[in-house]
Amino acid sequence: MCAVDATAHLAARTVYASFRAFLEKFDAITRRAGARFAERDWIGGATDARERLDLYNLVLDAALAALRELIGERFGDDGLWSAVKRQYLFEISEEPNPELAETFYNSVTRRVFHTVGVNAEIEFVSLEPSVHPREPGTGVIERYEGGAPTATLIARILDDFRSDAPFADLDGDARLVADRVEAYLGSILGSPRIDAVEMARPVFFRNKAAYLVGRVRSGTHLVPLVVPLVHPDGGVRVDAVLNNEAEVSILFSFTRSYFHVETASPRELIAFLKSILPLKPVAELYISLGYNRHGKTELYRNLRRHMTQSDERFQIAAGDRGMVMLVFTLPFYDFVFKVIRDCFDFPKSATRDHVLDRYRMVFVRDRVGRLVEAQEFEHLKFRRAMFAPDLLDELLAGASQTTRLEGESVDLGHVYTERKVTPLNLYLREAGPEAARRAVVDYGNAIKELAAANIFPGDFLLKNFGVTRHGRVVFYDYDELCLLTDCRFRRIPPARRDEDELSDEVWFAVAENDVFPEEFRRFLGLAGDLREVFERHHADLFTVEFWSEMSDRHRRGEIMDFFPYPEVRRLRPERGRAGE
Repeated sequence: MCAVDATAHLAARTVYASFRAFLEKFDAITRRAGARFAERDWIGGATDARERLDLYNLVLDAALAALRELIGERFGDDGLWSAVKRQYLFEISEEPNPELAETFYNSVTRRVFHTVGVNAEIEFVSLEPSVHPREPGTGVIERYEGGAPTATLIARILDDFRSDAPFADLDGDARLVADRVEAYLGSILGSPRIDAVEMARPVFFRNKAAYLVGRVRSGTHLVPLVVPLVHPDGGVRVDAVLNNEAEVSILFSFTRSYFHVETASPRELIAFLKSILPLKPVAELYISLGYNRHGKTELYRNLRRHMTQSDERFQIAAGDRGMVMLVFTLPFYDFVFKVIRDCFDFPKSATRDHVLDRYRMVFVRDRVGRLVEAQEFEHLKFRRAMFAPDLLDELLAGASQTTRLEGESVDLGHVYTERKVTPLNLYLREAGPEAARRAVVDYGNAIKELAAANIFPGDFLLKNFGVTRHGRVVFYDYDELCLLTDCRFRRIPPARRDEDELSDEVWFAVAENDVFPEEFRRFLGLAGDLREVFERHHADLFTVEFWSEMSDRHRRGEIMDFFPYPEVRRLRPERGRAGE
């Protein structure tokens, strides 16, 4: 074996060993979730979630340091890395998760070369998704045959849930679940007939809840069956039953934090999930399980497939012009692209580093279904013809630190992608009266749930919120976002004299983190009936008491409850909010 081949062989083995080390550590952290749930150790669970989010970069950094020492002066040699790629294919030939292994390898090479676009000689490049709709997921399924009473069937499923904490009332819960399932099947199929129930063997843990995820077979129909479990004082209980595809989709939303799910085959599990969530992108399912780096790979493949099947051009996104971010999209694509402007319009005073830090903050915080996750990309390369002229002019003029034009190619040095939502201000203009009222109420709910997660939006303008296809209001403008506990909520002091109230200048001292809730009314942008609806449901948002109480609860270390499903789906809503 020549020296180059020997070095390539050792480098490939080093990359693969690092990948396996990552998976082992990832699985070890994930495995703790069951014990955290059984012991009601919610703080420990939150710590595990943050540790797992940081793991990929820690392992990647260690791998790069080892490779630099191993390869030496040939570290940036294209020819060597082309040979490493061939050797790596041999190394992963029996790997059960080759798609994850290839993504890890690409992460290494992109760090080595700061690759612009893609380099098929040293990277793994494909337009095909890792999971196909017809791919079976039988290796992760536990099947329960029908024939027995539904309550008996559900009791078996619950009894198979492995936990050191006992159920408070397993048989009673089984009867309640059975009643809900039979009623739903009867309403949509005309019969409560159950031929079989197929449940994913792994349990899905997130925050303060566990989820049993499966499907009901009734004739030729597949109906989702998700059973959320909570663990209040007194034992484990079933909290709700989800059979509706839209509600299950929200459970796996791009606005939620990642599940902790112990599985040897993410691809097989995702194939099973696709059978009950056919509209959910494969990328989002990988991300929802915590494999966010491979989710980015799937997202990029999806974008490239879309571009090969369409002659669309990137154009400026609908909505008000952003003072910090320049936002663009493809007309019939489900994502928007956001680049940071070189200079921010007055009164914005943030720096580029501050904006990057806010997006990092969103990544590591619990998003509670109200913050749109952003995937971060570097050096995306597109043909110049892909850009509408006005968009390209604005990118080159207003985001020159990010955008580079090289001949007929455009290099976007740094870009965030987010799922496309309808800006709330536009939605309220176009929606019917009832839909608009629901959105306004949920707008207030979104602010309150963010507060319960120790997040203060900083800017309540309608244009900074959006409405998802399921009608949920979410927040996506992060440059002024901060921790609630970093704010000091104050009442406006009485005016010294009448002229003070008429003046444009404040008559009292204001520190950097001072917030005056009674001023929020000025920034809502609501009028008439919609303003009345908001104040009827959310007048407490204008009080210092609401915000101070929330801050105090966070300072005491309380982890609050969030339900990723409607209250009506809960079996015992009168018991209080003890779920996710």
